[in-house]
Amino acid sequence: MALEYRNKMIVAITSIELKSPFKIFAFLIFNQNIVHQLKSHNCIEFKKKGSWIKYYTMTLWRNKDDIKRFVHNEAHKHAIGKSKTIAKEIKTLTIEAYTLPNWEEAIILLKIKGKSHV
Repeated sequence: MALEYRNKMIVAITSIELKSPFKIFAFLIFNQNIVHQLKSHNCIEFKKKGSWIKYYTMTLWRNKDDIKRFVHNEAHKHAIGKSKTIAKEIKTLTIEAYTLPNWEEAIILLKIKGKSHV
């Protein structure tokens, strides 16, 4: 059986903690627009989870150029500019991997190695 060679890809893991439950409506609007934007970019896989005031996302990208184009354009760029109005803390981590990690691993990695914003 021959093994197929696969390059590592880029995984972006993010958490956002809202300032209060009242910020959920603004967050959901930003989130909806960002998910729509993901569909028009080269995102390979996307997962999200959360409730109340803490939310997590994971995305898988072929390379750094693809993720940079996504982050610095359209809805995501707009949400970054408005993040201080809704978020108490945002943590991000970008790693190389072949696939998205499971949620338990992703959250631990984010806590240990993630960069805090806001």
